[in-house]
Amino acid sequence: MKHSVDRILTTHAGSLPRPPEFLDLFKSGDSAMFEQRSSAERLRNAVSEIVRRQAELGIDVVDDGEYGKPSFVSYVNERLGGYEVDTRAGPRNQWASSREGLSFPEFYAQTHPASTHTHMICTGPITYKGHAQLKRDIANLKAALQGVAVEEAFMPAISPSNVEDWQKNAYYESQEEYVFAIAEAMREEYHAIVDAGFLVQIDDPRLVTYYILHPEASVADCCKWAEVRVAALNHALRDIPPEKIRFHTCYGINMGPRIHDMELKDIVDIILKIRAGAYSFEAANPRHEHEWKVWKNVKLPEGKILIPGVISHSTILVEHPELVAERIVRYADIVGRENVIAGSDCGFATFAGSKEVHPSIVWAKLKALSDGARIASKQLWRN
Repeated sequence: MKHSVDRILTTHAGSLPRPPEFLDLFKSGDSAMFEQRSSAERLRNAVSEIVRRQAELGIDVVDDGEYGKPSFVSYVNERLGGYEVDTRAGPRNQWASSREGLSFPEFYAQTHPASTHTHMICTGPITYKGHAQLKRDIANLKAALQGVAVEEAFMPAISPSNVEDWQKNAYYESQEEYVFAIAEAMREEYHAIVDAGFLVQIDDPRLVTYYILHPEASVADCCKWAEVRVAALNHALRDIPPEKIRFHTCYGINMGPRIHDMELKDIVDIILKIRAGAYSFEAANPRHEHEWKVWKNVKLPEGKILIPGVISHSTILVEHPELVAERIVRYADIVGRENVIAGSDCGFATFAGSKEVHPSIVWAKLKALSDGARIASKQLWRN
């Protein structure tokens, strides 16, 4: 994983707006939607286009926009064995009973309706069966990178704890046994991404959203819960070099009051236990921008990188490049300019078809990100 040796490198959190023609395919729920020759070719071309667009916008560490996935988490429906459709589960509204939903019931009833996505339930030993889809995504990204000037490429993959939440357990005797079984299966995906020459990014919003979703749990309870999930994740990552791993966490809610987001100071020590070379987190929105100060009192381990969000998915305002630069410099002054890569708070289309931030605004935000990084680089390397 490259450090910012002579300038601030730029990246983002993974998901980007999908082409409109893909949305109907995703809505159909057909797991074979990209197996037909015409659809497979459209996906290849779309990945090539989004990689080129990232490069043109000045993004240094790019991905495939997660174009082959219906969302950052539900894609595991077709990649893990040992599950069947949970016919007993109706629409889920995890926010209704959350700390946020209880504080702002009218708002969340209006803006966060129950999810109708297909959920699975574990009824047997978990296996990994997504080799074909993963091979396709890897091949598409490799082809897209040909002739494109970028520094590195990464591929997101979901964490065991998020699978645990998305797909319920009706087979393993305990949740700890269940999450470790998920970790062992997902290890195949993590390894394949790294073996293909990419960085793997572990997406793990549940690590910090568990607190929001469980009003009955104290901060200490949530940290105890998180310790087990980090142990499971490290089990999955155990023989992958940390410098090939990025870890991303965020708070799950895009547009919302978010007064109950877990504070970084309460979980940062657990995050740093994850076997990763870089840590990506929310740092640009008004609930978390002040948390850059946490790093004054927390020592970043030797050789590690911070990827703070310096543009946000939680507002349609396009950040001014000068503000982006100020955010970058704050972190560089604390942990060293070489240990900072400028990123985004979260993905901009974590579920295909998300309409909260229009694609045209996403591209403007990514341009502001790269412009701000150039301004920061001039200041940080002026001598």
